[in-house]
Amino acid sequence: MALTIVWFRQDLRLQDNPALLAAVSRGAVLPVYILDDAGEGRWAPGGASRWWLHHSLAALDAALRARGSGLRLMRGESGAVLRELAGQVGADAVYWNRRYEPAAIARDAAIKAGLGAAGVEAKSFAGSVLFEPHTVANKTGGPFQVFTPFWRHCLTLEVAEPVKLPAGAIAGPAETPGALTLAELGLRPAIPWDAGFRTAWEPGEAGAMKRLKQFLAGAVERYADERNLPDRDGTSALSPHLHFGEISPRQIWSAVRALGRGTGVFPPSRGAQVFLSEVGWREFAYHLLYHFPHTPEAPLREEFARFPWRSDAAQQRAWQRGQTGFPIVDAGMRQLWATGWMHNRVRMIVASFLVKHLRLPWQDGAAWFWDTLVDADLAANTLGWQWTAGCGADAAPYFRIFNPILQGAKFDPNGDYVRRWVPELAKVPVEFIHAPWEAPPLELSAAGVVLGRNYPQPIVDHGEARAAALAALQTIRKG
Repeated sequence: MALTIVWFRQDLRLQDNPALLAAVSRGAVLPVYILDDAGEGRWAPGGASRWWLHHSLAALDAALRARGSGLRLMRGESGAVLRELAGQVGADAVYWNRRYEPAAIARDAAIKAGLGAAGVEAKSFAGSVLFEPHTVANKTGGPFQVFTPFWRHCLTLEVAEPVKLPAGAIAGPAETPGALTLAELGLRPAIPWDAGFRTAWEPGEAGAMKRLKQFLAGAVERYADERNLPDRDGTSALSPHLHFGEISPRQIWSAVRALGRGTGVFPPSRGAQVFLSEVGWREFAYHLLYHFPHTPEAPLREEFARFPWRSDAAQQRAWQRGQTGFPIVDAGMRQLWATGWMHNRVRMIVASFLVKHLRLPWQDGAAWFWDTLVDADLAANTLGWQWTAGCGADAAPYFRIFNPILQGAKFDPNGDYVRRWVPELAKVPVEFIHAPWEAPPLELSAAGVVLGRNYPQPIVDHGEARAAALAALQTIRKG
């Protein structure tokens, strides 16, 4: 009987898993996950991602055990582990779903060559995007660098229906040499900051489907109007589930399509249309990463390599800790630390503050997000930071500098988001909640706030910081 090793990576689900379906179709299956930090290089999972990965692996193992199988956990260089394991268990094939990060592409090619030389079939499948990056091109045959024409083109393409794993047991070997326990992988964070994670999230395929169902049952209809309001539960919060492949974009697309079944209308509402365009931004992020593999570390727009970034450890630390004195910024950074996630509108605000008010390198912000986000995704993280810094494809112009006071007033008008995550400001009147330093002393005293003592003074002046940022921009234009 044929035996196929299925190498799980960022596809931690049973349904719409092309590699798993193909393996089951040909015979017995050995599901494997390999922790290969060296192979991931500097983009090995950060602390928050490792927390999610721990629980996602546990959920996948439970789902496989319910099918009479189980997830084998290994550690080491992926190619060597797979070749040795195939020889030990007599596997004649290794299947996996493709990834699109530069290091993963190179590693997969080497692994295919190594397995082929050992007489083992190595085959990869498309399972993590709607459209593989190499299949989408502009009219000249090159990559898109602007989202709108990219997505307009994608909407002319057919999205395949998700593939379904047949019911029943998954046959395979009972024992695996060298398999580790989940605890032995050591994924849990060394510092105990994850208490809020456990109440905010349910990692795993079942948790992903539950969140999608809840979102489509109500919030999707309001999505176009509420997705920018951080005090509301107006987004899908599916990003970590998508990153770890607990749900696929095809499953999301199919579920939204089902909402309009019988009406002939797709997307079935304005909210659904805007939501699917956000899935499109994820596609665009992978398109850019695939075609411009240097961008996680260097700007796409070469002139920004000359930008005069500052270095200020104290201000960077204040930003990381949510102690900048700008309430909407501090609320976002504290939400990130407490839950491993931050509302997308607030991500733009805090990123703009770092690169434009403080003029600290966008790479430093991307590195902090990489370590603290449960949805840390190389493509999306790179796109977001380069967009904010003005140095990427379809980027916000550098001279667009978010005013954190006005952004707070617009998107958190009653201050509910700030009050939740910056509780020392809970009693500040709404007219001063986003600029407490402007409140009369008696108002601050009544609210129990002493600036500089229990809440910081602003670490920069918005007007002065904006002027300095624009002046810095002029230096690269002249160069």
